[in-house]
Amino acid sequence: MNEKQAMEIVDNIFMQIFGRKSPFTLEQVLQKFAFDVKLPQQVIDSTSKQPTWTAAINSSRYITQEHMERYDEQRGWMIPKQEVRTLEDLLNVWKLTNYTTTERVYDCINVAQCDPLYRCENAFRCTDCRDSKNLIFSDGCGDCEAIIASQRSANSQFCLRVDDSNSCSSSYNVICSAKIDHSIFIQDCNNLQECIFCSHIANKKYCIANMQFEKEEYFQIKKVIIDWILKV
Repeated sequence: MNEKQAMEIVDNIFMQIFGRKSPFTLEQVLQKFAFDVKLPQQVIDSTSKQPTWTAAINSSRYITQEHMERYDEQRGWMIPKQEVRTLEDLLNVWKLTNYTTTERVYDCINVAQCDPLYRCENAFRCTDCRDSKNLIFSDGCGDCEAIIASQRSANSQFCLRVDDSNSCSSSYNVICSAKIDHSIFIQDCNNLQECIFCSHIANKKYCIANMQFEKEEYFQIKKVIIDWILKV
């Protein structure tokens, strides 16, 4: 996964939600939409001196999973027994092997800048996601496809900024909700389709700010709102 591939995923998701490609660069997407998402940070592999990515930012010594496994195959991580007289001696010996592993990816395909990740495909700078694909800047999501800047959500696809939610599709900025489709700015709702700025309601369509609209006037207002969201 590289930045060009990540941007292709971003554009595809924006098309599904807003009907147009992203007007933002990948870095702008990160700053504008993923500003509060816990993401892997760049550190330096202590053995290779090369940049790597980790969710464990409080360590002082790092090693990529690839380099850790290679070292294990070539030399092994056990060391000869040494004379230890003080606790300081013991801590100094521990330093010989005490590296925090970075870029931990398990059964994943085409991922970059991620840590950790489980059974995912096509992911860019994500953490703690599993059984998902086409993920950008997301944390703690499972069974999802094509999501950006989302957290602690599941069973969702083509979504941007979906938090603590389930079964959402083609939607933007959804919080603590379920069964949300083609909607924008939704909080604590269930089973909505084509709704905007709605909270604490269920089983509705063409609502804006918890008010019922006719289909035609709804889409007229929606276009103005999308223009506002995507203004560069």
